[in-house]
Amino acid sequence: MLSITKVDTSNKTQVRKFVQFPYKHYRDCPFWVPPLFIDANLFLDRKKHPFFEHSDADFFIAELDGQVVGRIGVLENKAFNLYHNTKEAQFYFFESIDDQDVANALFEPAFDWARARGLTRIVGPKGMGPLDGYGVLVEGYQHRQMMTMMNYNYDYYPRLVETLGFEKEVDFVSCYVPAENFNIPERVERIARRVLDRGKLQVKRFKSKRELIEWSWRIGQAYNAAFVNNWEYFPFTEREIKFVVDNIVTIADHRLIKIIVRDEQPVGFLFAFPDLSAALQRARGKLFPFGLPDLLLEMRRTKTVSGNGMGILPEFQGHGGNALLYYEMANSFMEFEFQHVEMTQVAETATQMRADLKNLQGVEYKNHRVYHRELN
Repeated sequence: MLSITKVDTSNKTQVRKFVQFPYKHYRDCPFWVPPLFIDANLFLDRKKHPFFEHSDADFFIAELDGQVVGRIGVLENKAFNLYHNTKEAQFYFFESIDDQDVANALFEPAFDWARARGLTRIVGPKGMGPLDGYGVLVEGYQHRQMMTMMNYNYDYYPRLVETLGFEKEVDFVSCYVPAENFNIPERVERIARRVLDRGKLQVKRFKSKRELIEWSWRIGQAYNAAFVNNWEYFPFTEREIKFVVDNIVTIADHRLIKIIVRDEQPVGFLFAFPDLSAALQRARGKLFPFGLPDLLLEMRRTKTVSGNGMGILPEFQGHGGNALLYYEMANSFMEFEFQHVEMTQVAETATQMRADLKNLQGVEYKNHRVYHRELN
C-alpha cells in the first residue's frame, strides 16, 4: 500500500529515510554524483541552514509496502516572493521510481501545503540557495553530472512532472568546451588588454586559500549585487552570503578564483572549480576514512574544470568587464592545462552570456528545465 509521510525534521530516522533514498535509487547509475551526507542532512536542519531564518519548507516521503519509493520538498521562499511581488511555492528534492501514482501522491501534499499558505503557483526544481542545481534534466542523460552543482535524474522524470500539468518556466543549459577549442576571440582579448591598460579595473589573484578567505565577505557582497537582474535572484542575508562563500571555499583551488576589482572593491568574479565528481562517487557520501584524502588528491589530478560562477555588476557590463572575465577564464584554464571545461547551468534568460559562450565555441550538451504549474 502506498503511503505519504510528512518528515518530522527532528526525527533522525525519518530524516535518514529522506536523505538516503537517492543513494539507493541511483546506486547502479554511473552518471549520478552523490552529495556528502553531511551536506545532504544540512538541508533539513532548521537550526543550521540559513534559509529557515526567513522562509519555510517541509518534506515528504512515499513508501510502498514499507520501502521508500519517492520523496519531495516544498518551499516558500519569502524573500524571493517579497522581492518579486509574487506568490510562488517551490519544489525540490523530487525523486521517484518510474510510477505516475507515486509522483501524483508526492505532489498532492506539496500542492495542498502551498495553497494553505495562499501561494498561487509552484515552480521547480528550485532549491534553497544559489548553489543548489536548478531543474529537471531533459537532455544529456549520458553525461555525468558536474559534482553536486547540478541535478541528475533518470529520463522518465520529465514525463512524470509534465503529466501532472507542469509546463516549462525556463531552461538552464550547460556547455562543454574541449581545451583545444577554448580560444578567446581576438576582439575579446583586445578589449580585455585595453581595459587592463587603462588601470580602472584590475584582476585580483589569490596567493593562498587563506587570502581568499580574507576576501570572502567582499566577494559575497559582489556576488549578491551582480545577479540582481537574474530570473532566480533574491537578496541574500549576511548569513546566506557567508554560507555560500564558505561552501565555495571548501572545494576551491584559490588559483582558479579571480576577482575583478575597482579601487580594491570587487565588481566582478569568476568561480571555477576542479571537477571532484569521480572522488565523490567513490566516497558514496562519506568523508572518512578515505573520502577526504581522495577528494584532496582529485583536486590535483583531475583534467576537468567547472566554470560555475561568473558575474559582473550591471554598471560594468558594457565597459569591458565581460571581456576581461572571459580573458581571465581562458588564461586560468590554459595555465593549468585542463583538457575539458564545463560552463554549468546558464539560464536562457541570460542572453548575453549564452551568446558569449557560443562565441567561445561552447557546445550545449545538457539541459535542465524548471517547470511551473498554477495552483487552482
